[in-house]
Amino acid sequence: MAVDGREHLVIIGSGWAGLYIAQYIDTSHYAVSIVSPRRTSAYTPLLASAACGLFPFSCAEESVRAKGRNCNFAKANALSIDFDTNRVQCEAAFDEDEDGFPSREFYLEYDQLIICPGCQTNTFNTPGVSEHALFMKHVSDAMSLRKKLFDQLEKASLPCTTAEEASALLHVAIVGGGPTGVEITAELSDLAQNELKDFYPAVAPLIHITIFDVASNILGAYDKRLYEYATEQMAKRGVRVATNTTILQVDRTHLHVKGSDPVPYGMLLWVAGNKSIPFVDNLGVKKTSQGLVRIVTDSTLRVKKVGDGNGVYRNVFALGDAADIDGQPLPTTAEVAVQKSKYLVRRLNSRFGRERPFAFSNKRLVTYIGAHDGIIEGSAVDERWSGQKAWLSWRSGSFTWTRTWRNWVLIMWAMVMNFLFGRDVMRL
Repeated sequence: MAVDGREHLVIIGSGWAGLYIAQYIDTSHYAVSIVSPRRTSAYTPLLASAACGLFPFSCAEESVRAKGRNCNFAKANALSIDFDTNRVQCEAAFDEDEDGFPSREFYLEYDQLIICPGCQTNTFNTPGVSEHALFMKHVSDAMSLRKKLFDQLEKASLPCTTAEEASALLHVAIVGGGPTGVEITAELSDLAQNELKDFYPAVAPLIHITIFDVASNILGAYDKRLYEYATEQMAKRGVRVATNTTILQVDRTHLHVKGSDPVPYGMLLWVAGNKSIPFVDNLGVKKTSQGLVRIVTDSTLRVKKVGDGNGVYRNVFALGDAADIDGQPLPTTAEVAVQKSKYLVRRLNSRFGRERPFAFSNKRLVTYIGAHDGIIEGSAVDERWSGQKAWLSWRSGSFTWTRTWRNWVLIMWAMVMNFLFGRDVMRL
């Protein structure tokens, strides 16, 4: 399996974890192969801003091949792993019906294996969601959101469209009251109350947004004072927050809500949590038994065996949203994935020197709530605040999450142009 004297390292997935490892792994020690169905990796915290035209879509993603210049990339899905023979079964990630390229399988042998395939959006098997909802996992999703928004605006602007029809067309329903749902709400609200009013003066005031969440409040990871502040501030700008709400079914034009009449909508965005992908479900390793199904690892990120006490696969690691440390549950965030990636890269590059367990350094939680306002909750008990300083802290994250000088310059230039001239809405 060794390639010209180097160990063969196979990385399954190209999200936050896989992309970081591909960029910083020492390729003088490892011949690296990346298996992923996507050629680019999304900077998920930037998707909402890109969707609403704050900067180009290219700033919200990075080419896997560009980051892993000395790595081999295969646009494929991992199907299974044979831990006894150290082989990964893969299938080319192309639609045979669409482009005629036949479905082909191949195998990759490994000396070291890293599993970080991420998760998919959890629809909770709600009928109609997959067919009618938009999601927010990839840049293609952000593009679809932008196209849908402007299609609805144009439909509402037609002379033959009634006021009632226009109101329904411009109702944006967002299912999921976590940071992703709130930040998309904030960006859409800002766009509607600023640039869109100039170009769609007759219909822009009809845009209204509702956040639906099954929990008793939105932003549950925050202190009560902060999530109540966020709810109040968004309500002042016309955003409705419907908590304790269960969506039973979705059709093309209506949400069917438990205990209520059907709710008409024009755009439905579903950001209600994560679900494991079939590849993870089918792996013969130890997995969590409650909540999101995740691969269980030890404190050094090695994958645990099924029914073998503390037994682990010495050359198999897992991290990202699809994995969790036994007895040390952590949220499915980019910050956790990046910190684990840094830890694992150091261990791999040092050729497994002294083994110290992974320790997560808790950072601030920051969420934008619209109109240059935000909320922050830090690790210290008294480190909670809101307002414009919180927004500035959140906005500075645009430079933290993207890791190329090109994107930093593009984002800064876009911000300056937006400040001076507003967003160029008609080219969105």
